[in-house]
Amino acid sequence: MRILAAMSGGVDSAVAAARAVDAGHDVVGVHLALSRAGGTLRTGSRGCCTIEDAMDARRVADRLGIPFYVWDFSERFRDDVIDDFVAEYQAGRTPNPCMRCNERIKFAALLERALELGFDAVCTGHYAILRDGDRGLELHRSSEEAKDQSYVLGVLTAEQLAHTYFPLGETPSKALVRAEAEARGLTVASKPDSYDICFIPDGDTRGWLADKVGTAPGEIVDRTGAVVGAHDGAHAFTVGQRKGLRLGVPAADGKPRFVLEVRPVSNTVVVGPREALAIGELAGSRFTWAGAAPLDADTPFACDVQVRAHADPVPATAVVRDGELVVVPREPLHGVAPGQTAVIYDGTRVIGQCTIDRTVSAIPAGV
Repeated sequence: MRILAAMSGGVDSAVAAARAVDAGHDVVGVHLALSRAGGTLRTGSRGCCTIEDAMDARRVADRLGIPFYVWDFSERFRDDVIDDFVAEYQAGRTPNPCMRCNERIKFAALLERALELGFDAVCTGHYAILRDGDRGLELHRSSEEAKDQSYVLGVLTAEQLAHTYFPLGETPSKALVRAEAEARGLTVASKPDSYDICFIPDGDTRGWLADKVGTAPGEIVDRTGAVVGAHDGAHAFTVGQRKGLRLGVPAADGKPRFVLEVRPVSNTVVVGPREALAIGELAGSRFTWAGAAPLDADTPFACDVQVRAHADPVPATAVVRDGELVVVPREPLHGVAPGQTAVIYDGTRVIGQCTIDRTVSAIPAGV
């Protein structure tokens, strides 16, 4: 096959490209330039897609003897990921930029261009497995649970899965990938993993948002409406947050309080006890299926639901009703916010996902 290897400059994508070459594919490497800030450099292990990362990816491509290009996707990334991130926070939601990047950049814009240029598939260093099922390709968890990345790939559709290649999915551990990179003489063998939001490399999301949307003083209230604190902008808070609230009025029981709700119209943040974060139902109208859609999805079916990349899956029931994917966990979930992504599984197989539009408390009103 003609393979376009997406090379971030990290060890995973480097070894994935090397394995594609070993498998006899015609491989071309590409690094995505997602920022036009010419001086952008990596800060420790934070961020990705910097100048340093591009140079690391080029060195790997040279070592593998494959052509290498840098493609400027900065405008698309700004429109589809950064602007979406800001707009979601302004709407009082909690966005997941990694999901949007996978959905709209790596497996939409990149794959679209790859197919136009005659490539058969895009290769990435994600830890996930593709398997042939009775109704077509299926996306499954990787063999290494601690590194499994199927959650952030839950946005992929059947058409995208048909043109995707994950060489690392069956690898038992990240340590083995690093050892392989070292054995191959790849300079990224010991390079730290990136983390946090790539376009906020210093990790100060609150400060970054303040620069983008400004500050607007508002009130922090408890569930009765009593004012217990103040803030400089509701966009800086997310459901489930405990730190950084700076409340002036302590709780009567002395226990910590958490953000329960963000109300952007009134610029108000609502706080309360942890038990008030319990969610008994979630739903989203923006849902997709990772491969074939479930048979009779308008009839409730058993699944597991996962609401964060590193969260444990929880047994649940799902159904498509009134244009929404509705998921009811067997046990309440905590700290779930609109804007997050819920990915549903059947065992190790990813069934699909939805962007959460609404949640229903597990605690009856007035309790």
